[in-house]
Amino acid sequence: MIPEDLRYHKEHEWVRLDGRNATLGISDFAQDALGDVVFVDLPKVDADMTANEEIGEVESTKATSSLYSPVSGKILQVNDELQDHPEYLNQDPYGKGWIAVIELTDPAEVEALMTASQYEEFLSSQS
Repeated sequence: MIPEDLRYHKEHEWVRLDGRNATLGISDFAQDALGDVVFVDLPKVDADMTANEEIGEVESTKATSSLYSPVSGKILQVNDELQDHPEYLNQDPYGKGWIAVIELTDPAEVEALMTASQYEEFLSSQS
């Protein structure tokens, strides 16, 4: 099930908009493709990000995958719980497995991301 209230990036990150802030994480599709997550390299708080920039990595028993910021802005907060509990990405990718909160430079960038139905079509076209 792909949550309808989020926007999606082609690299399988999601964004939940809250005013000028956006929470981001990886999609259920991404965590499933990765397998059991064993480590998350989080972005740095106060770092400035541009859309599509690599901001960290997720390591699993199968592979290491880069994390990309779907939007531009400043990192306000990271989910430090992932340091001790990287499995939250597998167990609850849209909840406890969030990665960071970004203060948006340009909230309009969110509109350019895929809706849930567009992301579903995108996933279908990838297989």
